[in-house]
Amino acid sequence: MNQTDGFQFDVKSLPIRPEGSEGADVVLHARVVTGTGGGPEKTILLSSPFMRDTNYWLAAAYMHPPNDSGFESIQKRAIDWDSPLIGVPDRGALDHRVVRNMLKICKHYGVRIWHGHDYKSNLLGLMLRPFWSMKLVTTVHGWVKHTSKTPLYYTVDRWCLPYYHHVICVSDDLVERVGQLDMSTDRLSLIHNAIDEKAFDRKYASHESEMRKKFGVPKERLVIGAVGRLSPEKAFDNLITATHRLVGEGHDIELWIAGEGDIQDELQKQIDELKLNDRVRLLGFCDDTIALYHAMDVFVLSSLREGLPNVVLEAASMRVPMVSTRVAGVPKMVTDGKEGLLCECGDVDGLTDAMRRVVSDKELRGNLATEGRALIEREYSFQNRMTKIKAIYDQVLGYNEQARKRPA
Repeated sequence: MNQTDGFQFDVKSLPIRPEGSEGADVVLHARVVTGTGGGPEKTILLSSPFMRDTNYWLAAAYMHPPNDSGFESIQKRAIDWDSPLIGVPDRGALDHRVVRNMLKICKHYGVRIWHGHDYKSNLLGLMLRPFWSMKLVTTVHGWVKHTSKTPLYYTVDRWCLPYYHHVICVSDDLVERVGQLDMSTDRLSLIHNAIDEKAFDRKYASHESEMRKKFGVPKERLVIGAVGRLSPEKAFDNLITATHRLVGEGHDIELWIAGEGDIQDELQKQIDELKLNDRVRLLGFCDDTIALYHAMDVFVLSSLREGLPNVVLEAASMRVPMVSTRVAGVPKMVTDGKEGLLCECGDVDGLTDAMRRVVSDKELRGNLATEGRALIEREYSFQNRMTKIKAIYDQVLGYNEQARKRPA
């Protein structure tokens, strides 16, 4: 683990490569994070241990605001998953030290592949390549968060992508959008997000959950759960409204929303105005998401914009029956009425109807849970995903498909 002040970047403090990895090709995952991060962190940080038995050694370099206390949570996850993580303090667009420090990291490890995950890391890869020869790969997770600077950021990102040796998209709609850029189709791949289904597996019924006991949830009450950044595109206000309607109809439910973000005060005001303080909890950042899923009877994704959200995969893997909007890659994954119930984005009536169906029908909940888990085991295994990623790394480095050796 490494975190510097941004002025003196000491390569001696960087994570040491484990014994036996000296001959492996180094892949550096690069990303900008604030606070406790988001869904991509699980994909990025889990990649290293899943590639340990290959000819690649993976590390992550995360650019983050100095003294951001949320970064400690990301560091803890990296330690728990035995994933090498380097913290690079980033004071914004004019902080030239970030470029210098990233170049030092590349030279120190002899990075062969730069794997970007957002507009800034994609731009940095192009800036560094004249000074350090490496292949450029990126994963497009989705352009979902809208701010005043969003148009500029995403314009930069789309400008960068055609110059990358390979672009990975996590959902079909992103493949379509990236495919409209000036780049050949052989440099574009669809690889869905995935889940470690062995770690995310339900071991007991929700009413036995320690979190439920902690919050004093009656045994017969259903807990509806949601996880995500507290920002407008997640449409948690719609979810709260739907919960209010169902409580008013007499359904014994309560809603838990886990996450941090800019609109927390707005959501709390809505909860107060609807007099739902005994039925809706804003949990803040939840480090132990597995314990959270154990407490849920139903999972709901109310988002307006997404890629293919990891939380959907986690809920399905944990055998939690699911309701979701038809957002981005979700309809390609979930068959309505089989692995989950779907409704249109922004349709509060449709969201309420789908939630009503699942909380009213125990047999339906059981069927959705069973089919959701089967889907994960069949199509969204993390090991299978990393096999596809490795094939892309082999391709960009020019390894022979049979011997996995670089041509002479």
